[in-house]
Amino acid sequence: MHRRDLARVDRLVVKVGTGTLTDEQGRFDRLNCERLAAELAAVRRSREVVLVTSAAIAFGAAKVGLARTAGKPWDIATKQALAAAGQPELMAAWGRAFAAHGVQVAQVLLTAEDLASRKRFLNARRTFARLLELGVLPVVNENDTVAVEEIKVGDNDSLAGLVATCVGAGLVAMLTDVEGLYDRNPAEPGARLLDEVPRITAEVERMAGGAGSERSTGGMITKIRAARKLMAQGAATALLSGRRPQALAALLTGEPVGTLFPPDEERLKGRKGWLASAAKGKGTILVDAGARRALTEQGRSLLPSGVKGVQGHFGVGDPVDIAVEARRPFARGLAGYGADDVRRIAGLKTSEIERALGYKDLDEVVHRNDMVLLDGE
Repeated sequence: MHRRDLARVDRLVVKVGTGTLTDEQGRFDRLNCERLAAELAAVRRSREVVLVTSAAIAFGAAKVGLARTAGKPWDIATKQALAAAGQPELMAAWGRAFAAHGVQVAQVLLTAEDLASRKRFLNARRTFARLLELGVLPVVNENDTVAVEEIKVGDNDSLAGLVATCVGAGLVAMLTDVEGLYDRNPAEPGARLLDEVPRITAEVERMAGGAGSERSTGGMITKIRAARKLMAQGAATALLSGRRPQALAALLTGEPVGTLFPPDEERLKGRKGWLASAAKGKGTILVDAGARRALTEQGRSLLPSGVKGVQGHFGVGDPVDIAVEARRPFARGLAGYGADDVRRIAGLKTSEIERALGYKDLDEVVHRNDMVLLDGE
């Protein structure tokens, strides 16, 4: 992917950090928030946007009047209490800023457990899709109030990467308090801004350094690690200044702003290869010849109307083989419905799913984004 290709990205995740929403004293920077809202509203006219935002703890500290003691970090209970107090203030700030441009927002709070569970992942994906269909801007933050170590994402850079995977975004734009990734500490004389990083090596990680500011959870290193995962999944990442006017618009028109981490095409092939070479599916979905043509020649999803039968038992999110009659499987994917429900809707139109099951989560039995063709197809 080249910078000029970013103009074709139709869905992106924008992550805004605490340092972008607050000043050096930790106070809310209303003007910068309003400027970012105006710019994101303009971007939304031509593509879909999901916003991941930090700063709930900072807002909470300001609300209750709790100051941080130098060198003495808050304990987990205090951070969770501040997040609870600050999250409504944070959402209200974004709500006011976007309302000025006719944009409605919706709060989405997630934990790592929500996205690690296949069922919850699919539920989240459906919710995001519906919000975007309705023209509502999802505003995402980690659910710090209930998150404990076992279910905590840890930082919103990683959360932005997980959300991008969930919504199928082609780009994650991380707005930071610097212009991008430098070859050394940007405060040092001669520090050079890197235009593009095609591969993340140990040397690149050393450039990123470690901790962020006292008000933020991560630092440049968390952004680099999130970018590495996104590159492997076929998505681009860009680091750019959250203080520079129109930086995001410039990025999306191919201008040389910030640092771009393009997707690793070889790793993307490897990811598809992993699904293709995984252990045999927990079951097999039998389809007709028309469904096979739709999947292999037209890149379609598998709909109930093309299903002829089911072999074995599998649950939602389990790997399943797809075959015509008793022939060798020609595709493998992740089931959108469990085996018993697929048997009940086999041969039906999508409009008949709810009548047959009493509910409808998806139109697709296997979505094309969760499917890979096997060797020879």
